[in-house]
Amino acid sequence: MDNGGEEDAEKKPNVTLPGTVEKIIPAIGDDIPEKVEIKIEGADDLYREVRIENKVIDAEGNPAKLKKGAEVDITIEADKKDINSKE
Repeated sequence: MDNGGEEDAEKKPNVTLPGTVEKIIPAIGDDIPEKVEIKIEGADDLYREVRIENKVIDAEGNPAKLKKGAEVDITIEADKKDINSKE
């Protein structure tokens, strides 16, 4: 029996950090899609930027893209079994 629904109902441990879209990186042909470079506030200097495909879903469920300068939230979450509790 799958208890995934029960586990999904529990809130996963997480952290949310603010970020800003710094660059739009154009697609290269049909092989490499357009990407955005996001600067994550609070991250170490050498690990502050991440690049992801510029593909999001709007409030109505339609495909959308982020604009340069957009303020975003980056959420990192894990299953409870994958964290160490504070001692």
